[in-house]
Amino acid sequence: MGRLRLQSSINAIEEEPEECEATSSNKSALGCMINSEIGAVLAVMRRNVRWGGRYVSGDDQLEHTLIQSLKTLRRQIFSWQHEWQSVNPSLYLQPFLDVIRSDETGAPITGVALSSIYKILTLDVLDVNTVNVDDAMHLVVDAVTCCRFEVTDPASEEVVLTKILQVLLACMKSKASVMLSNQHVCTIVNTCFRVVHQAGSKGELLQRIARHTMHELVRCIFLHLPDVDNTEQSLVKGGSSVKNENAGLDTDYNFSGKSENGSGASEFDGQLSSGVYNSASSGLIGGMMDESIPRNDNGKDAVPYDLHLMTEPYGVPCMVEIFHFLCSLLNVVEHTGMGLRANSLTFDEDVPLFALGLINSAIELGGPAIRHHPRLLSLIQDELFRNLMQFGLSMSPLILSMVCSIVLNLYQHLRTELKLQLEAFFSCVILRLSQSRFGASYQQQEVAMEALVDFCRQKTFMVEMYANLDCDITCGNVFEELANLLSKSAFPVNCPLSSMHILALDGLIAVIQGMAERISNGSVGFELTPVNLQEYTPFWMVKCENYGDPEHWVPFVRRRKYIKRRLMIGADHFNRDPKKGLEFLQGTYLLPEKLDPQSVACFFRYTAGLDKNLVGDFLGNHDEFCVQVLNEFAGTFDFQDMNLDTALRLFLETFRLPGESQKIQRVLEAFSGRYYEQSPLILANRDAALLLSYSLIMLNTDQHNVQVKKKMTEEDFIRNNRHINGGNDLPRDFLSELYYSICKNEIRTTPEQGAGFAEMTPSRWIDLMHKSRKTSPYIVSDSRAYLDHDMFAIMSGPTIAAISVVFDHAEYEDVYQTCIDGFLAVAKISACHHLEDVLDDLVVSLCKFTTLLNPSSVEEPVLAFGDDAKARMATVTVFTIANRYGDFIRTGWRNILDCILRLHKLGLLPARVASDAADDSEMSSDPGSHGKPLTNSLSSAHMQSIGTPRRSSGLMGRFSQLLSLDTEEPRSQPTEQQLAAHQRTLQTIQKCHIDSIFTESKFLHADSLLQLARALIWAAGRPQKGSTSPEDEDTAVFCLELLIAITLNNRDRIGLLWQGVYEHIANIVQSTVVACALVEKAVFGLLRICQRLLPYKENLADELLRSLQLVLKLDARVADQYCEQITQEVSRLVKANATHIRSPMGWRTIASLLSITARHPDASESGFEALTFIMADGAHLSPANFVLCADAARQFAESRVGQTDRSIQSVDLMAGSVSCLVRWAQDAREGTAEAEAAKLCQDIGEMWLRLVQGLRKVCLDQREEVRNHALLSLQMCLTGVDEIHLPLGLWPQCFEMVIFTMLDDLAEIAQGNPQTQKEYRNIEGTLVLALKLLTKVFLHLLNELSQLSSFCKLWRNVIGRMEKYMKLKVKRGEKLLELIPELLKNTLLVMKTKGVLVPTSTLGGDNVWEQTWLHVNKIFPSLQSEVFPNHDSEPLHSSPVLGESASDQTE
Repeated sequence: MGRLRLQSSINAIEEEPEECEATSSNKSALGCMINSEIGAVLAVMRRNVRWGGRYVSGDDQLEHTLIQSLKTLRRQIFSWQHEWQSVNPSLYLQPFLDVIRSDETGAPITGVALSSIYKILTLDVLDVNTVNVDDAMHLVVDAVTCCRFEVTDPASEEVVLTKILQVLLACMKSKASVMLSNQHVCTIVNTCFRVVHQAGSKGELLQRIARHTMHELVRCIFLHLPDVDNTEQSLVKGGSSVKNENAGLDTDYNFSGKSENGSGASEFDGQLSSGVYNSASSGLIGGMMDESIPRNDNGKDAVPYDLHLMTEPYGVPCMVEIFHFLCSLLNVVEHTGMGLRANSLTFDEDVPLFALGLINSAIELGGPAIRHHPRLLSLIQDELFRNLMQFGLSMSPLILSMVCSIVLNLYQHLRTELKLQLEAFFSCVILRLSQSRFGASYQQQEVAMEALVDFCRQKTFMVEMYANLDCDITCGNVFEELANLLSKSAFPVNCPLSSMHILALDGLIAVIQGMAERISNGSVGFELTPVNLQEYTPFWMVKCENYGDPEHWVPFVRRRKYIKRRLMIGADHFNRDPKKGLEFLQGTYLLPEKLDPQSVACFFRYTAGLDKNLVGDFLGNHDEFCVQVLNEFAGTFDFQDMNLDTALRLFLETFRLPGESQKIQRVLEAFSGRYYEQSPLILANRDAALLLSYSLIMLNTDQHNVQVKKKMTEEDFIRNNRHINGGNDLPRDFLSELYYSICKNEIRTTPEQGAGFAEMTPSRWIDLMHKSRKTSPYIVSDSRAYLDHDMFAIMSGPTIAAISVVFDHAEYEDVYQTCIDGFLAVAKISACHHLEDVLDDLVVSLCKFTTLLNPSSVEEPVLAFGDDAKARMATVTVFTIANRYGDFIRTGWRNILDCILRLHKLGLLPARVASDAADDSEMSSDPGSHGKPLTNSLSSAHMQSIGTPRRSSGLMGRFSQLLSLDTEEPRSQPTEQQLAAHQRTLQTIQKCHIDSIFTESKFLHADSLLQLARALIWAAGRPQKGSTSPEDEDTAVFCLELLIAITLNNRDRIGLLWQGVYEHIANIVQSTVVACALVEKAVFGLLRICQRLLPYKENLADELLRSLQLVLKLDARVADQYCEQITQEVSRLVKANATHIRSPMGWRTIASLLSITARHPDASESGFEALTFIMADGAHLSPANFVLCADAARQFAESRVGQTDRSIQSVDLMAGSVSCLVRWAQDAREGTAEAEAAKLCQDIGEMWLRLVQGLRKVCLDQREEVRNHALLSLQMCLTGVDEIHLPLGLWPQCFEMVIFTMLDDLAEIAQGNPQTQKEYRNIEGTLVLALKLLTKVFLHLLNELSQLSSFCKLWRNVIGRMEKYMKLKVKRGEKLLELIPELLKNTLLVMKTKGVLVPTSTLGGDNVWEQTWLHVNKIFPSLQSEVFPNHDSEPLHSSPVLGESASDQTE
């Protein structure tokens, strides 16, 4: 019902169970209290001559009625038997009220009576359950507001006024206040305000009390607004359409100075000598109220509340009246003609400040409940906000500050209803005042900036500005303007840092931190797809299905923003060439393929930044299409209920009126048609609107053109417009109003081209109110980051620049910290929204502040760094960002590495920065190792000896240098300040956690990791063939260490990094000609990478191992220096990863590296150890590495670097490997298909052949033990392979390539010059072994060989070699000469026994019998008769005895 809900029954229930005694004592106490108040009033009255005289004059004179009523009450109070609540309060209030009302009493008597009433009210004697409490409350209010007394002295008068205020406030605070009617509440406030007004001429104390009471009253009344019921019944009958009406005042109960008896000057009049009360109370207030009666847009008075509602218990109606009254106080300045801009401080800022304070209290307490009461809301939307816009430009900082506070409260509670009003406030007040170029004083700028910062601290403020205004084509880019303003205002340009700069920075950082906080609230992953228009849709008709659901409104506002941006680009094109501008918009689907008038009209109407001259020319064109566009353009305006001059102003603000009369005619025809259609008012037809519009344009030119000397008068104007309204005259008042409106305020026919921020004129305000009825709903954002990506992209650049400049200029740590917080927030947002470029910019900016990139001009850079708080904070921040948000750093890694390198050069890095990750995991992965792996110890050991002398690293090293006295010049002890600076530096570096960047690199995103690796390669620089400076080499070594560390840390992503790492190491290896730390680190780093990664990356094994070929490309001198260590590393690699090396390519590299060591005095032992590991017992031999390992073993066997034993062991390794071949052959036969088995056997045969070829070469070794052992091993390899089932065709090849070749080579050595013979001692013994090998193998394989077609040839060669050896002339050759016949004889006997050598009648070269004796008889003619004594055919069965003896002999 629009009134307060009563909560009285609770009290009544609580009071029932009280005991009778307590009740009676309570009754007595109240009776005594009232009795004492009666006594007090009577006592004061007796002191007055007028009242005291009546007692002594005689019995015939009765007492005055006032005294009688008091005495009567005194007699009654103790005789009442009922509860006080059942006693009519009027009985005990009336006597006091009569005293208050009486004009015969003086100020002291009235004051005491008022005190009595105050006491009764404050003791809670009255509550809602009291009988007739409503009448009693009304009586009190009526009596106090009509209080009359004689003024005897100013002091007593002020006391009475103070007590009046007390009583009125007590009425409102009483439990029974809910029974007051709307009218009485209005009367209380009006009375209080009149006291406030009159107190202006009284003492300071009264003024303050009066104002305080007024505040308390307003608070008391509006505090109940949230408790008020729905308001429909509170409006005028049938007032459902009243939403946009202003509240009105009815003259019967409004805040005029009239009392109930119609005597306007009778209240408080007293007997004033000066008559101030009369003139003041009725004059200013009455005048004020007359002028403040609100007007609707059409000039009619607003509909007032029904009198019936005003007499009901108070609720919304009185609040509307009071709020309207408070707003009307702001109109006083306007009505008294005191312009705000003229001399703002000359008018009394007291009234507006007072009114604004009351309004603020009302809004604070009414809060969101206001939106449920259309009349209150309407007052705020229109009248209040219009005044706030005006007072916002006040020169008084107090007023401006209060205006901003009110707007902030309105934003908090009612922003959904004030979308366009808020836009206007920020555009026309905040943005204007915050910049000195619009003429605002420093104080105004500061207050405006403070207000803006307060808004920025509201978490959703900027998001909502962006969503509602920046993304709306009909509104300005408020978010963008405010963000730019904050950025610019934080920039100190050619001046020191001031509080204004810091204030702007606070606002900027508040916005950024708001975004950062929203990230934590989720929905960063809210899918933001790029907006793209695929087809034409009318851009001004885009609608959202649900403004409350982010699923709908987020895509909607992003689409609108895209359209708005495209329109702005289109406007830019249009301003250069209208035709091309329209074509561009057609290409982006914002205008249809075939232009239609409506779409072009809407483009002109809703696009900011268009050249208004070009728009005017287009609209004024006589072309048919242009005329249609003009009519559509006029149709976009809403002139409903507008005055003609207001409508014309709004119309002509959007373009420049062309100069030609025909064009003006066309434009005004379109305007007048639209105006008549919407607001005919008193106009008879369109022609009347056209003629009057033309007349206004002419009047405007006449009045405001300096060249027109004789100005048109009002009469002239009225005369010029006779008979234009359908043959009749327009009302004179109507024309006069138009005349003065134009005279006072020029219609600008050449509007500004969007420069700066427009002032809010009355016509613009009317237009704003019209638009606010049609604008899209206000979008309320929650605390999630829906649009932050788009917003941050707009403001990130200026924000980083602004924070950086302030940080650069700042001198205090609290400002540093504010900036650092800003930097970290920017980093968080950039990372979470994947804005890598922004993060890179931030890193670049921050790195400059670390001072680490500056060329060191300081003598002691470490001390300087320790003393520079800004540099230390920036350094910690850079590395904090690198550690937290490294995933999204790209090119910024280069700057970060520059800082790291500088710290490295200063010796400030922790010693473990590069090695941490790699070493820890290496140690843990090898449980058998103790302490750090050999690699590191090797590297460090050789760094000192080979590389350039390294300065002592680590902070403590620097510190010891500082403390050292062993330098050439004696150094003084460091001071306490220096020690403190070092300590600070140490703490700073610890906070940076630089090592984490590399140890945690395994968690970096791929792109970032790749960029980090590239940055390391870039920072290391390209290796030069010439000598480099020690410092450059140190840098290159350090970068390489880091590169290797991240490579080892990212074994799962080695494919990503490998190419770059390999190329970098290759460059170093191939360009180095002298042993140095860099090449050492490169080679051992490469080996270490292979060691660590081979177990995990089998698919990359070949590539990793191929990279080791770089070691083979080392310059000979460099290779020689590192050979032992390289071999140790290769050995370790082989031992750890032999099972993971599967390809021939990988083994070829390993074998090559091991082979090289065979001839190196220091490295051969490690190399042989590795080879033994692979070959011993065939543990790690495979078809992939068999030949390579055999060849490597041969090289060790031939090498004379180690002991002879090693060569013999090498031969054993070769010979022992045959067992692998046997095993593989068996496996092939058992486990594979026939075809595959055949292929495998063929491969095994080839491997075997390569093995025996290798042994053949060792058989030629100069050392007797080695070659003899090799011969025996070769014999074993040739005879112990029956299980392999070698292909038959392989044996002739073997005899030819291995046995015969070896025999020939040995024969050649034996026949050589004396020097050769000297080198090959006891060669004859070797020859004997060789011949035995020949016959042994031949006989062992006789069965198989005899089946060969080429057997005869083979047999001839065997005999031939024996013949050759018979003819050799060697020292101590007797044994050889004895052995050959015997061997030959045994061979022939076995051949005979096995049926291979039998007489045949066949003739030709393949006849074994014939060929045998042909060649044997040449050497030993008698041998045939010994073998075949009878020369007849022997039985073909074999003789075991003969066989055994032959065999034994051969052996």
